[in-house]
Amino acid sequence: MNTIEIEDRLGITFCNRQAIAIERGEGSYVWDENGDRYLDFTSGWGVTCLGHSHPKITEAIYKQAQKIIQNPNSGFTYSPSRAKLLTILKDLLPAQLEKVYFASSGAEANDAAIKLARKITGKVKIVSTLGSFHGRTFNTLSVSVGRENTEQFLPALLENEFVAFGDVAAMRSAVDDKTAAVIIEPIQGEGGVRIPLASYLSCVAQICRQRGALLIVDEIQTGFGRTGTFFALEQSEPAVAPDILTMGKGIAGGFPLAAFAVTERINARIQKGDHGGTYCGNPLGCAVATAVVSELIQQNLPHRARQFGKTLLGRLAQLKQIHPGKIIDVRGKGLLCALELASDELVQCVTRNCLKQGLLITPTRNSVVRLIPSLLLSESELEEALRILDKSIAAAVGN
Repeated sequence: MNTIEIEDRLGITFCNRQAIAIERGEGSYVWDENGDRYLDFTSGWGVTCLGHSHPKITEAIYKQAQKIIQNPNSGFTYSPSRAKLLTILKDLLPAQLEKVYFASSGAEANDAAIKLARKITGKVKIVSTLGSFHGRTFNTLSVSVGRENTEQFLPALLENEFVAFGDVAAMRSAVDDKTAAVIIEPIQGEGGVRIPLASYLSCVAQICRQRGALLIVDEIQTGFGRTGTFFALEQSEPAVAPDILTMGKGIAGGFPLAAFAVTERINARIQKGDHGGTYCGNPLGCAVATAVVSELIQQNLPHRARQFGKTLLGRLAQLKQIHPGKIIDVRGKGLLCALELASDELVQCVTRNCLKQGLLITPTRNSVVRLIPSLLLSESELEEALRILDKSIAAAVGN
């Protein structure tokens, strides 16, 4: 049996898979077992911000693995690798976020943030937004997408409430004195790259302060340069000061790592035993993240993402004019971009056409295709992707 047959026979499949077995990657490209090359405009759900097998990442893994991978009693012992990452993050995080804890995934970071918000405030209700995505754990699933999603798996959590993303009046109505926290993405990723007004996040923060609720900002997909600044909340007007900021994906360029940061006021309410974990910033993960974040800084990749994002959005707007009726909308910030097509069926058709021509894209709910390339994307790679997209949309039948 080949790779695909083995996985189909022995693995649990929770999603529709593409019939492609990826063996290796370099930069913006990956190769399957047959040696066929594909241009990756998914970045592994926005994770491989420096592309595949970046030399700084492989060097960091090699050097740290020769020392130690996992500390004994990891949360109970200190780590020079962790201390180094904490130091570099301190200069990047919003000034009021004083303390950081590391996790293994974005869902785990969000889960901890929700748990701590309830513990600290003594309240239960969490307000989220329709179309949001914060993870697949019990806590995070309960605040993702909407009730039609959560009630497939969970008891009805009547305290939680969903409001339309970008609707300040709806948020003001939902957040009350029983609300522990609002959890929100600066830009909805899984929801279809939905971008609110620049003032939206600051309005939500003000509502939280007025009602005594905490503000949890989920930057798992938008953080670390993806939208043109280190964190998307930096683009809010006026500035936003969250109580808890969650991070993941691009933080370690493909190595499983995440984190959440809190204010000193929140940290003062945290007690020993409130949270923990097996890895909690293990030396290998922290060494990789330090290498990635250092590269983001040294190469000024957030600025690069902003410039390339403008070019990409402009070219996508041209495609919209070329394919009227098939492309409904073009959205994006930095190198987190989306094409909203006429139907989910058209999305699947375009995705298949792109795959046949050597381009990997991310089909998303609500008739959207997400484009999430490496922050080191080159001009020639951008042009190649646009050519394939144009042909794939043109070849797609119907709308």
